[in-house]
Amino acid sequence: MQANNQKKKNYTAEELIKESEGELKEAFALADEISEENQAKVIDAFTKNNVALRHFNPSSGYGLGDEGRHVLSQVYADSMGAEAGIVSPALLSGTHTLAVALFGILRPGDRALSVTGLPYDTLQSVIFGENNGSLKELGVKFDLLPLTNSGAVDFSALDTALKNAESDLKMIYIQRSRGYELRNALTVEEIGEICSFVRARGFKGCIFVDNCYGEFVQKQEPCDVGADISAGSLIKNPGGGLAPTGGYIVGKKKYMEKVANRLTAPSLGDEIGSYAYGYRLFFQGVFLAPHVVNQAVKGSLLIGKCMEKLGYENFPKFGRTISDITRAIRFDTAEQLCDFIRSVQEASPVDSFAVCEPCDMPGYEAKVIMAAGCFVEGASIELSADAPVREPYTAYFQGGLTYEHCKYALKKILKKLI
Repeated sequence: MQANNQKKKNYTAEELIKESEGELKEAFALADEISEENQAKVIDAFTKNNVALRHFNPSSGYGLGDEGRHVLSQVYADSMGAEAGIVSPALLSGTHTLAVALFGILRPGDRALSVTGLPYDTLQSVIFGENNGSLKELGVKFDLLPLTNSGAVDFSALDTALKNAESDLKMIYIQRSRGYELRNALTVEEIGEICSFVRARGFKGCIFVDNCYGEFVQKQEPCDVGADISAGSLIKNPGGGLAPTGGYIVGKKKYMEKVANRLTAPSLGDEIGSYAYGYRLFFQGVFLAPHVVNQAVKGSLLIGKCMEKLGYENFPKFGRTISDITRAIRFDTAEQLCDFIRSVQEASPVDSFAVCEPCDMPGYEAKVIMAAGCFVEGASIELSADAPVREPYTAYFQGGLTYEHCKYALKKILKKLI
């Protein structure tokens, strides 16, 4: 693999890492400060809800009166600045979680407006699919507001869209992370600015945030700054590397009731739902999440700084607030891209011997290559990397349960690059 620009200095991997760590001391200190505040916030949520050993117990059948399920959901809501929550192993992925929330809130004839352009690949069939029970087939309209050339929300176009909006506009949709786009993720402050902007122009509907990859990266969450709904996957940030599956949705009670009716049935809502394996890993996972996210953020900063020094363009740029755990790194060719992904797999604790190859995956148009030598299958909070094999050739590197693992993997990657 070759850098996008000629290297300015010859390094060994160890020298490059040491120099980069020295330059990142201030950024690492900020990450520690954020982690400390988020840890306090989560513990306060545990204390407020009187979490006890009995809440870890399994349940069966209908799960009527399952205290663990209810308390876990409220711990998430309180940790994320929301009124109510749903945390469930029946939410099978981030895409499924977002779909349940969207179908729960939107009704036939409603219109939603995505202010961050086209949603993530796997959601596109959920929204626009043909003959698959999509929102489109149910009569829900979903408009797209393209981002500016710099990857920012186009407030001028948003102002025009809101002025021309009719009564059927019921949702403003925001995707925090970049997905497979080459742009910066939105900060919580930017999400708050969008919320304030649309409210100031009279919008009274639901502000919905896809919060995947962003949980506990900053001191506040979307619901703290005006979002009505925030949702994501437990095998990303908030599960802390321990949650074996599941998703969460938090927000205002009036919307959460609608979501609960979609998750189960209108006559049942959030009153049922059992889990025969118990909830300890879910509670323990969110308890650990602020620290685990801190480790992933530091790992992202380190690989970003090292790759920048070697001339590789990567996002987020230094000097910008880190707002999710994902780092996008550009390469010149498909071969370089695939070699990088394979290097990450080789540094994994599980299936390190596996050779990653691009393949077709459900919900994606381009072939995808994915390194995920994880303890929990597909867990993006664990050290992983993936990419659609298409131009611009960009790898999306995320996670790392420990900074030490991130650093170990980086040494292996750099020794191939240098």
